Amino acid sequence: MSRLCAARVTVRRGGRAIVDDVSVDLDGGALVALVGPNGAGKSTLLSVLAGLLRPDAGAVRLDGAELAGLDRRDLARRRAYLPQNPRAEWPIATERVVALGLTPHLPAFGALEGGLEPRLTEAVQAWDLTAQRLQPATTLSGGELARAMLARALIGDPQVLIADEPISGLDPWHALDTMVRLRALAAQGKLVVAALHDLTLAGRFATHLMALRAGRLAAFGPTAETLTTGLVREVFDVEAQVVGAGAETLVNYLRPSGPAS
Repeated sequence: MSRLCAARVTVRRGGRAIVDDVSVDLDGGALVALVGPNGAGKSTLLSVLAGLLRPDAGAVRLDGAELAGLDRRDLARRRAYLPQNPRAEWPIATERVVALGLTPHLPAFGALEGGLEPRLTEAVQAWDLTAQRLQPATTLSGGELARAMLARALIGDPQVLIADEPISGLDPWHALDTMVRLRALAAQGKLVVAALHDLTLAGRFATHLMALRAGRLAAFGPTAETLTTGLVREVFDVEAQVVGAGAETLVNYLRPSGPAS
């Protein structure tokens, strides 16, 4: 199992700390829900954890090796990243979008390399994309494209998945299905870190909760202990009821408790 460690990570833009002195150790076998209000720094932190953005201060290490020093191809094999609001820029078949996750150098056109076809078919079927397999990716709905990008991220069997709002734009069935799959990946020993806005789904599926507010780490720990009415008030300025635990979690928003940050 892999371990991802951030040590005093800070990212500054325009003289302001977007991510401010964040330290956290994340272990394989966990599904970590990263939560926080808009502008809290979630996407920036995920980019740093994925090795796509170098922090202005601090460092991130994967299994003891600093991300900045890792070979890019080796990092791509070990870590997959799913950006927020992914887009299809070229009208290639959906199966080609998925297949690109097998290697950074896989061509977008031409025959697939030997032995890849069964793996690709399995991924297409697993993510409910059989009907869209040959459809140009530029014509997919938002939810279909989101599933294609998840399939692309996971087809290479990475040990770490960093996902920025992976259920955004999905209908309830596919959102639940995606969360079940992400939890299953964690159960296999993989590390999954996903930014989520749905606190109920975070409470039901995430093993751990990491909360950001104004770029700083407000809380991190096992979800059942961390997702509380006090946390929702502190991080989101919202009064809420947190009912139940685990699969029975329900977060019921009541009223704003203060101005939005």
